[in-house]
Amino acid sequence: MVKIIIAIVALTVVGILVFKAIDPTQETAGGNAPTTLVSDDSKTISCRISGEVGRPGTYKCDLNSTLGDLISYASGETSNADGLAYDTSYVLQQGLEFYIAPKYKTDSICATDPIVKFNVNTASEEEMKKVGGIGTAIAKAIVSYRQSGNTFRRIEDIKNVSGIGNATFEKLKNIIRLRDE
Repeated sequence: MVKIIIAIVALTVVGILVFKAIDPTQETAGGNAPTTLVSDDSKTISCRISGEVGRPGTYKCDLNSTLGDLISYASGETSNADGLAYDTSYVLQQGLEFYIAPKYKTDSICATDPIVKFNVNTASEEEMKKVGGIGTAIAKAIVSYRQSGNTFRRIEDIKNVSGIGNATFEKLKNIIRLRDE
C-alpha cells in the first residue's frame, strides 16, 4: 500500500513538472509569484487578467507591454470575448488587473443571447438606466465623471467613479463597453 501511495505522489510531481514545462507562463497553483516571461526583473511588471481569455492568471510582462501582449500571454481571448470592452493598445502598468468581458450570456450551454450593454464613454443617463443594474445615482455619477474630463480606457476605470466600488463593479463589468462598433 505504501508503494502505491509513493508511486502516485511521484507521478503527480512528474505530471506537474511536465505541465509547467509545456506552459511556463502560468503562475503556480500555490499563488506564488508569476513565472517570468523575460529575463531581467528590473524591466518587468506584473499584471492579472481574467474573464474571456484562454488562461486567466497573473503574468510578468516587459515594460511598455500592451493589453494585447498580456492577452497573448494568457493564450488569447475566447470566441466569446467582447472586443468593444477592452483596448489592446492600452499600455500596462505595474499591478493592474484586466477583465475581458463576454459578448454572450454564459449562464446557458448555448450562450446565444447577447448581453445588453452600454458605452460607458458616451451613453446618456437614460441609455444607462435602460440596461439592468444601473440606477439614477450611478448613471449620474458616471456622466459627472466624464464631464470632469475623464474617459474610461479600461472597464476597471469605472471604480474611479464616486460610489462605485468592487461590489458594484462586479455587477456592471459584463454590461460595459468602451466604444461602439
